[in-house]
Formats: sequence, structure tokens, C-alpha cells
Amino acid sequence: MIKPKRLSPGDTIGVISPASPSENRSEVFRAKEYIEAMGYKVVIGKNVNKTRGITAASEEDRLDDIHEMFRRDDVDAVFVTQGGYGCAQLLRNLDFDLIKEHPKILTGFSDITALHLAINKVCDMVTFHAPGMARFNDEELTEYTKESFFRNLSSPEPPGEIKKASPKKWLVRISGGTCEAPVIGGNLTLICASLGTPWEIDTKGKILFFEDVEAEPWIMDHMLSHLRNAGKLDDAAGFVIGECTDCVPRKNDPGYFTDLSIEDVFEYYLKPLGKPVLYGLPMGHSDDLATLPLGVMTRLDADKKTFTVLESGVV
Repeated sequence: MIKPKRLSPGDTIGVISPASPSENRSEVFRAKEYIEAMGYKVVIGKNVNKTRGITAASEEDRLDDIHEMFRRDDVDAVFVTQGGYGCAQLLRNLDFDLIKEHPKILTGFSDITALHLAINKVCDMVTFHAPGMARFNDEELTEYTKESFFRNLSSPEPPGEIKKASPKKWLVRISGGTCEAPVIGGNLTLICASLGTPWEIDTKGKILFFEDVEAEPWIMDHMLSHLRNAGKLDDAAGFVIGECTDCVPRKNDPGYFTDLSIEDVFEYYLKPLGKPVLYGLPMGHSDDLATLPLGVMTRLDADKKTFTVLESGVV
């Protein structure tokens, strides 16, 4: 795997919005001030605060910002503002050769999964499942999230075990066992959306990590069924599931009775595989978010309820 250069004080961070626009334009400038106060320089892409319906700008404008930040020699890392929707639109025209020739830290999660999967597959480059820049402020950035983020991006040492954010949290062992393998994945909706495309997720011999938000149990069932039919569950060495926020039945009348929880869904699809499965780590749409370098070697010990990152994602 190609690993980008680690982030050091004084480095320049390029900011892009490849998915949805910020709710408030000031979010970007608030984050810029916060990060600059930590000793970094920040360059905001020229199209970041544009809007085009549900996306932050046109496909062409968003691609221009990505390509510019990877092309520029004075930019050391690329942070996204947030997820939302729209990254998959960009893949057919993304300049993968440019990105591979100028490897840099790329952070983000949720919709950014589309970029992670494609860059990991085509460029064989580590990227980081990590918070968007919009939450970098005193009000929203927790100490857990901040510490994990900068430890992963700035140190060539292995990040180690991803721990619970609070002793009050509970990790669910869906199935016991241990395995060591590279980790791949991200948001489950985007993982499923990759199937049948040139950037389809490759789970063979890997630990599949996934999370989602506001996906009812029947929707989770639909997506895991899709992955099973595509052979992706059988191929995986193990499974790490992040916190799935608000993934509960809605108050609606779908026309049929259902009392499933997402834990029931996970057990139905994953437990029969006889592979280690751990659910509940802080790697989803929650206040505390651990940064995860995608593509590096990890160890999953579901018996001890531990997930450990064995190598750094930077050099």
C-alpha cells in the first residue's frame, strides 16, 4: 500500500467539499480558525461554499478542487468538509493517476466512502475514515475524536487498539474468533453502491468494516443480503461494525409486521459464517469518532472484544 506523508505542524491542509454543502457557510471558516490555531496552514478550495441542489457544487467544480489539492506541491493533506451525498458522481472522471503520483492524506467518512473505496482499489493508497472538517471547533470536536485523528495522521507508529469512547459503552460480540487482515469499508450504503462498478469493494481476505445512520433494520437486512448475494460476506476474514446511529424502526405502516433489531440482522447474516464479528465501536455517525486508516493491517479479537490497528497509515 502507498502511504502518504504524515502531518506535521506547519503543514498546509487543503479543504474540499466533494459531497454535500455545509449547512452554514461559517462552519468552514470556524474550522479553519481552529486548525490554524493548532499550528497548521489551511487553504480552502475555490468551490467549497458553492451549492448545486444536494451537492456542494457541480461535478466539474468538485473535481477541480480535488485535482487541484492533490496537484499542488504546497498542499500536504486533503480534508473534506463533510459527507452527505455526491461523491459517487465523481468517480468516472476522477484522475486516479494524479492522486497516485501525489499521495496525500485524505480524510472523511459517510459519503466519502465512495472515494475511499475507489482510491484504495485503483491507487492502492491508504486513506482515512475520519471526521469531516466541519466538526473541528470547540463546541463539537470531542477530545476522543481529536486525539484519535491527529495520532493517526501525525505519527508513523501503529495507532494500536481502538477503544470504547466511554466505559459506559457496550460492545456486542456477534460471533467469536480472531483474525489479522487489512481493513476495508466505510458506510454500508456506499459499500453496496460500489457493487457492479469498476470500484467494487474487494473483501477477499480482509476485515470488512461498516456503519450506517438512520437505516431501519429492514434496510440493513436488504444491504447485507445484497453483499451476501455478491459473495462479499463469504470472502471477508471478519467484520467490525461501528456504532449505527438511529438504525431503528420508524413509526410507519409498511403493510407488514416486523420486530427485528439491527442486532438480529447482524446475527442472521454474519453469525453463520463462523468468523469474528464485533459491533459497537465508535466509528460511525456519533459524537466520538475514531479515525481508521483504510488498507492497513489490523487484528480483530472478538473473544476479547478488541480491534487493533497494527500499522500506521502514514510515513
